[in-house]
Amino acid sequence: MTEAATPMTTPIDYSSLFGELRATFETERTRSLQWRAEQLTALERMMTECEQELMDALKSDLGKHPQEAWTTELSYVAGSAAYCRKNLKRWSKTRKVHTPMLGQPGKSWLQPEPLGVVLIIGAWNYPLQLTLAGLAASIAAGNCAVIKPPELSPATSDVIARRIPEYLDNDCVKVIEGAVPETSALLELPWDHILYTGGGNVGRIVMAAAAKHLTPVTLELGGKSPCVVMPDADLMTTARRIAWGKFTNAGQTCIAPDYVLTDANTEKTLVPLIQQAVTEMFGEDPAVSESYGRIVNDRHFERLSAYIGSGEVVIGGKTDAATKYIAPTVLTGVAPDSDVMQEEIFGPVLPFVQVDDLEAAIRYIRAGDKPLAAYIFTKDSAAEARFLEAVSSGNACVNDTMMFMTVEELPFGGVGPSGMGSYSGEYGFRTFSHMKAVMRRGWWPDLAVRYAPFTDKKFKLLRKLR
Repeated sequence: MTEAATPMTTPIDYSSLFGELRATFETERTRSLQWRAEQLTALERMMTECEQELMDALKSDLGKHPQEAWTTELSYVAGSAAYCRKNLKRWSKTRKVHTPMLGQPGKSWLQPEPLGVVLIIGAWNYPLQLTLAGLAASIAAGNCAVIKPPELSPATSDVIARRIPEYLDNDCVKVIEGAVPETSALLELPWDHILYTGGGNVGRIVMAAAAKHLTPVTLELGGKSPCVVMPDADLMTTARRIAWGKFTNAGQTCIAPDYVLTDANTEKTLVPLIQQAVTEMFGEDPAVSESYGRIVNDRHFERLSAYIGSGEVVIGGKTDAATKYIAPTVLTGVAPDSDVMQEEIFGPVLPFVQVDDLEAAIRYIRAGDKPLAAYIFTKDSAAEARFLEAVSSGNACVNDTMMFMTVEELPFGGVGPSGMGSYSGEYGFRTFSHMKAVMRRGWWPDLAVRYAPFTDKKFKLLRKLR
């Protein structure tokens, strides 16, 4: 653990800060696998040693129960850091590739190298996970980094700003707190990569700013993730898994099922089962359940409350502005052009849209933007295959929701308006690395066939060598 540093406060000379990080990177300190492993170990240790402080912050910001905070935030960050650390040597090795006849004698390989100085902008709904998991990947790749925790989760942002300098190399990792002015100032700098997690509107701003410096970006956005339920599904299990995926973190999850597509008969059976699952998880009155979270701020509370009028409330519907509470809510009779179906909901309101069959569901999904996640519940392997083939999404899960996030070997990222790039596991290492293409040639023989003057004989021989 490096010597503790005082968290930075405004005003900050961002150009100087960037220059200091660039100078540190040029010393090649971060290229050392030992340095990377030590930093990743320190990040794991921070999740353990600061556990209570972090849980308290997440409770303050989002009303998260300690178990939910640990499962979706602390253990996720610690797990990501540990996975990167354990695979660091393997990922960092050169990777041989085939050298064709024309290139003989010679050898060819890919050589991973760090990009340099990167910017990571976290999101408020999982303020620890979505800030520090990306940091773990960037450290594994050997970069210096600035992390910008989300201002809408101020308690968690404060802990990150205070604790990161105590645990990580403060010459290589900086924390900048703040809101739009600070983020805008950071985006003016020529980063080697930017990872942004959040909404599409800000994602466009980030991409436009990055374009000025030809900086590559990874955008983790969102969208309306559909959930198709077929009549043959195990509806009791389906109900529990949909309720868990939708109402975890009070629905403020980018990969939560945004809406359900099913036929009228299945809807009639499924809705009471979702009510049963909600009661099992949060009791008769979720407002007094310690397991149920709260909406992050007044603006989002008002936006989500307005959606409740988009259909018939068959579960929940209760709200309390004073505590920013919105009950787990299910709507039926929802029209495709209703307000709740126009934007990503990002809250505990689950609309049902009736469709006649799988093909109708596929047409409905494909008429909109490509989602970050897509879900189908079915026992029919042909229906599963048809759905996976026909529906383009960043991620997909069959017979459950969100669980693909537990698989480190799977990339996490969007497609089209739901994002670009990924950063989970080895894919994160590659995101923050340049896979440098290298070829070494032998000195002999040095075939004259490639050199001028060109002749028919050389041309014929060249065709054969290729």
